[in-house]
Amino acid sequence: MRLVTKNEVVKEAFLNELRKERIKFMVKERLGYMLEGTLDEISTTINSFQGEEKEVLLQGFLNFKEQINHALEHLKEGESINHLLQEGYWMGDVLDQLFKNGAIAVEGEKAKLKEDVDVTRLKFQFRFPYQLAKDLESIEKIAKQFAFVDLLPEYEIEIKEVEIDKINRAFHIAAKYFEEDMVMGTYFAAISQGIVSNEILTVINNEKIPKEDLVASFLKAMPMEIPTEKGTMIINVVNTKALEEILRLLEKEGRIDIKGGKIRRLK
Repeated sequence: MRLVTKNEVVKEAFLNELRKERIKFMVKERLGYMLEGTLDEISTTINSFQGEEKEVLLQGFLNFKEQINHALEHLKEGESINHLLQEGYWMGDVLDQLFKNGAIAVEGEKAKLKEDVDVTRLKFQFRFPYQLAKDLESIEKIAKQFAFVDLLPEYEIEIKEVEIDKINRAFHIAAKYFEEDMVMGTYFAAISQGIVSNEILTVINNEKIPKEDLVASFLKAMPMEIPTEKGTMIINVVNTKALEEILRLLEKEGRIDIKGGKIRRLK
């Protein structure tokens, strides 16, 4: 889950504060079109298109719909935000949209679908890049009949820190610029990654440890329980891929070196 804004002023103000604090970050800019409406309304709009892009957009929308339904299945009973985000980047986008719909209640680290929510009435944003829509003139004519608008540049900001203090400072700043639900969801993902990163560095210490052994031992130890002022924080890295992403980040940051299947700590 990342911090997302379409506002250029908000983006620049936030990034300037991060730079002053020497907090590392990454920004991605996305451009495209957006279909906005209920899932049925979006499906109707796509089916009204003509040309070869219709099938591509329809397949993309069906995948998007499956992702929403998958998330909703987890959220009916309630699920850890951190655990949900292990599913993949797409889950962050789905959670953001459900948060904006007011469809999710958050208690501590857990998100749950509100009981009175009618999913068929929720408004979603299905986005697709300009290059998928070859006949833009035709699409723009259709767009005027629906809640279909040009998507302004959207900025996606990811905090690239593993130090807990810097992560806390980054999200203290973020709270001034972004909605609370977005900040909290993103914060849980970042702080969980930071805690696991620091645990890895502690375990390695000054030794060379086989990568496979390290990964296996950490996965076996999951979930981790971290005491906090507000209670116990549960961190659950659910698979090898997620843990290896953390190792890649540590290697990129110059914290560890991985050679010959062994890991050693650099700093």
